[in-house]
Amino acid sequence: MTAEGPYSRLDDDDYPAYTIGRAAEMLGTTQGFLRAVGEARLITPLRSEGGHRRYSRYQLRIAARARELVDQGTPIEAACRIIILEDQLEEAQRINAEYRRGAESVNSPPEV
Repeated sequence: MTAEGPYSRLDDDDYPAYTIGRAAEMLGTTQGFLRAVGEARLITPLRSEGGHRRYSRYQLRIAARARELVDQGTPIEAACRIIILEDQLEEAQRINAEYRRGAESVNSPPEV
């Protein structure tokens, strides 16, 4: 079997493999919770041809983080905003580190 075989999507974190019912069951939450994080624009599930929500493993990890915050008493809208800001901070830090590495290589003396 090749990497492009029929099971190649099993390792794809972005493949929308889970229905809303299965996703809620896996997270130990309700379908309403998943709809709420979608309405807060934290995650946007893809839709099947029939219009049903489908979630990826990546989206489930994000929803699980939101669930942790909500379980700690954070309102769902605030939890979603916190996660979005954490993601933006992580991306900014990654870009900053790349710039630093680039600046260090430009400013370092040539090897002899």
